[in-house]
Amino acid sequence: MAYDEYLAERIRIVLNQKSVSFEEKKMMGGLCFMVNDKMCVGIVKDSLMARICSEMYESALAMQGCRKMDFSGKPLRGFVFLDPDAIDMDNDLIYWIQKCLDFNPQARSSKKK
Repeated sequence: MAYDEYLAERIRIVLNQKSVSFEEKKMMGGLCFMVNDKMCVGIVKDSLMARICSEMYESALAMQGCRKMDFSGKPLRGFVFLDPDAIDMDNDLIYWIQKCLDFNPQARSSKKK
């Protein structure tokens, strides 16, 4: 299992409860949830990948269980990983997904036009 299936189901539930249209794509060795053709939230192994606004990035990193998303030795600003303990409670998962959804309208799409 490349990613936590239980976490994927929890994310689906939250997005559906919020009536958000999304698409799932397997990428980066995990699963990504695309909203408006943009990477919004995802899972790599058992960690949540959150795409948040740059202004929140530094304060997010100060939160327990939050760390820089770093695949290649260079962290991607605006992307963070949340450890399983940081999203164990439904309210915590909902908080982070909402931050991702709040940023989504401003996020750049990588989809080719």
